[in-house]
Amino acid sequence: MSSHPLPSSSPGASSRIAASASHGIVRPPPVIEPARSTRELSTISVAPAAPVPVVVSRWTTGRLAIVAGVVLYLVVVLVLPLIALVVETVRAGFPAVVRALSAPDARFAMQQTLWLTLIAVVVNTVLGVAIALVLVRHRFPGRRLLDAVIDLSLAVSPVMIGLAFLLVLGREGWFGPALEALGGRVAFAFPGLVIATLFVTLPYTVREVANVLAEVGEEEEQVASTLGASAWRTFWKVTLPNIRRGVLLGITLTAARALGEFGAVLVRAAPSIARPRRRPPTSTAPSRNGRWPVRMGWRSCLAW
Repeated sequence: MSSHPLPSSSPGASSRIAASASHGIVRPPPVIEPARSTRELSTISVAPAAPVPVVVSRWTTGRLAIVAGVVLYLVVVLVLPLIALVVETVRAGFPAVVRALSAPDARFAMQQTLWLTLIAVVVNTVLGVAIALVLVRHRFPGRRLLDAVIDLSLAVSPVMIGLAFLLVLGREGWFGPALEALGGRVAFAFPGLVIATLFVTLPYTVREVANVLAEVGEEEEQVASTLGASAWRTFWKVTLPNIRRGVLLGITLTAARALGEFGAVLVRAAPSIARPRRRPPTSTAPSRNGRWPVRMGWRSCLAW
């Protein structure tokens, strides 16, 4: 067997090679690759990862039936009534609609409605935020009862609410004679409209603000109080910015309910029903000319 020259290496490697040669086995020394530079490493291409398959839901017969049912329900309940309202409003012609909107009864009704909406929004926003803070941030006897009473206007018929107010503040009610003796009048007057509107629109701001307060918690308020901020400053700088979304939503719902409320206001303070010769103060009282398309003109304007 011919011998090959061995490259120079360390003594340990030489002894291992010699031992292998004595047994007839010659193994080459391990080859150590030089370290790669940063530039060489940057040129190494990496194979892209395999794309993740996207699962696309198929439109089965059941899903198509559900979607079709929802669309049909919205069209029948919401879209068609609005289309019919617009069509019947403009059927008499644009001049008739303008005359109806400019009639004294229509102007008076819209003015009363806007004033009632403004008062309800301002009063119920302030009281709603205060009541929500009391219900969420404090624990006291009777809290659950107060929480249930707030939703009373949502559970009771508006007509029954108006009748209840008449039994308390009407001419023959509990406090009606005393109020008339003092020169005040609530039944069939603007104060009756205000009270009925405030009652039916109270829960909206309370519920929206209470939900937001329960969601954000009171940790930030406790930190502000620990740092020395007063309760008033904590409310303006910490609490109010956190509940801003709930306040805005409550204002929107309150205004919408005040504009569309009819039952409680009608029973509570609508002289057009009790005394037909007087001017109707509600936004939904019919005009005096008796023509249905003209009456629908300013009604649809307020509805939109």
